[in-house]
Amino acid sequence: MPVLFDSSLYITALRAGGDAGLLVQRWARESPLWLSSVVLEELYAGANPNDYRVLEKLERDFERAGRVLIPNLSDWTHAGKILARLAQKYGYERIGQARLTNDALIASSAARTGITVLTTNRRDFARLAEFCALQWQAGAVQGS
Repeated sequence: MPVLFDSSLYITALRAGGDAGLLVQRWARESPLWLSSVVLEELYAGANPNDYRVLEKLERDFERAGRVLIPNLSDWTHAGKILARLAQKYGYERIGQARLTNDALIASSAARTGITVLTTNRRDFARLAEFCALQWQAGAVQGS
């Protein structure tokens, strides 16, 4: 089953002083691993300049492998609809729609392509899966 990591897993590995590349290599032996362009954007936006080399290598390796998942127009519109339905069910202020936009894009594009999302962000991805055919699992960084 193809999988992709939410930024939460990469961030946990980087903050722990681990090597995100080792995390990727360990999982790549078990499943085809993808990188979401949305995750890459989140990682660069919050990166310490010392992590740029790691992120650039990650980007380069996934691009070479042809495994970068990029949201298309239907993913963007589907994400908007998911956010509207979440706001209707849970209340706009309670879910923080702006905060969930990137996760909704990740969920929409992963669901479209049949890729499972691994994340430490259980609450948000469980809510997104209520309105999207998303396959997701709670993951943890171990042995990175």
